[in-house]
Amino acid sequence: MISLDHCHKYFHRGSVNEIHPLNDICLQIREGDFITVIGSNGAGKSTLLNCIAGSFFPDSGRIRINSCEVTAWPEYKRARFIARVFQDPLLGTCPSATIEQNLALALKRGRRRGLGRGVKNRDRALFRDKLRHLGLGLEDRLLDKVGLLSGGQRQALTMLMATMIRPEVLLLDEHIAALDPKTANQILTLTRDIIQEQGLTTMMITHNMNHAIEFGNRLIMLHQGRVIYDVAGPEKLSLSVDDLLHRFYSAQGEEFSLDSMLLT
Repeated sequence: MISLDHCHKYFHRGSVNEIHPLNDICLQIREGDFITVIGSNGAGKSTLLNCIAGSFFPDSGRIRINSCEVTAWPEYKRARFIARVFQDPLLGTCPSATIEQNLALALKRGRRRGLGRGVKNRDRALFRDKLRHLGLGLEDRLLDKVGLLSGGQRQALTMLMATMIRPEVLLLDEHIAALDPKTANQILTLTRDIIQEQGLTTMMITHNMNHAIEFGNRLIMLHQGRVIYDVAGPEKLSLSVDDLLHRFYSAQGEEFSLDSMLLT
């Protein structure tokens, strides 16, 4: 599904502030993989997702999606088969538009657009059905402005919008980090249900090692722009938080007293 071949990315190259967040990344992602991505701040997690999404291009290396070379494709061109949910619940929706208007925009992702009624009656039935599954009562608030919703409601709506038209790839960039624990668990449950129902190829960045172990079929750990651990299948299922910390220590030869020093 996705192939990254020897990808490098620099920021402020040649200056004293040079950063190398992607350092010869080689990664093969199979169709249907649900990958959790962990690593310390600055390890290259968000940079990796940004390069896949086309937010910026790698300085060298190649990216393929479905065997199609997309390295030089801009973000808008990749958007027809890549959906993304950000950490900030304020991103991903238009606060001044209504719930039904936001969903109507999501329904047009990757399709040709022209002049016509933005929200059709037949679409409203679909929107109500999709919103009903969220269990938040939003199916009765189609005309409410999205800016009136809570952070959890907006993030649930964003998840729905991102998958309204089934994407080839779903990128989740710490999408529950700004939510309270109860709401975060609700969004995680929704996330898992949507991914399983649609069989989506997914990458989810998280700072929570328990979530990294519990969710998905594959886990990768980044450090200083490199993949230092890649585990899947039965080996992943048997992991513990201590196992992850031990892997990090062994790979780097460093000592940490708390897991928060690694993943906060």
